[in-house]
Amino acid sequence: MVVLEVRDLRARYSASGPEILKGISFRVEADDFFAIIGPSGAGKSTLIRCINRLVEPSGGEILFFDREVTTLRGRQLRLLRRDIGMIFQEFNLIDRMSVMDNVLSGRLGYTSNLRSLFRIFPRDDIQHALGLLDRVGLLDHVDKRADELSGGQRQRVGIARALMQNPKLLLIDEPTSALDPKISREVMALIKQMATELKVPCLCNIHDVTLAMEFCNKIIGLQDGNKMFDGPTEEMDKAMLNKIYDMEVL
Repeated sequence: MVVLEVRDLRARYSASGPEILKGISFRVEADDFFAIIGPSGAGKSTLIRCINRLVEPSGGEILFFDREVTTLRGRQLRLLRRDIGMIFQEFNLIDRMSVMDNVLSGRLGYTSNLRSLFRIFPRDDIQHALGLLDRVGLLDHVDKRADELSGGQRQRVGIARALMQNPKLLLIDEPTSALDPKISREVMALIKQMATELKVPCLCNIHDVTLAMEFCNKIIGLQDGNKMFDGPTEEMDKAMLNKIYDMEVL
């Protein structure tokens, strides 16, 4: 089943500015863990952020369960974002809040404004949050402030918060760029395992090609806003990688 279909997607940050995405098309199916790779400036983060409209596309179509995303406004856009979880590069936690409250913020799209203001959540949500924190290995840290955690722990909170939404698609934007190699592999393994268990397809922008090859079943390769590769991981060879990264300045 196709969860997400992107057709001829284009994006630029100003009307007269350069085109960042140049006609990108691909499909994400229900069991996919997609990697987006490419050199810095290739458009990887822009592509991820167009899916949930954090960046407004300048052209093309985005179909989420056959529903056109680019035309949604107001409440309909908020409902879309409720169904699409996101794990951020810089964790995007609220430092002064506890680990538990950060995870529960994943339910804000399902909670009334008044209950959100006073952080009053149903018992089922609290139990769900505790279960996710247990699953990511942070059950003993529920009352700690987010700024007391290590980088790896902060990213685990981000994973739990995204999954707290019960998303139908998970967007992952450079989840390991701020982490050391050992923690990076642990975080990617955790995301992959939990996404598989919960049957959530993923679209992951990742700078580490080795991790992409290890954990993702399909790869999109971008270079200067153009799609250079779209297919199963096993079909990605060294020659194609060299072609994708040909323009990167080391």
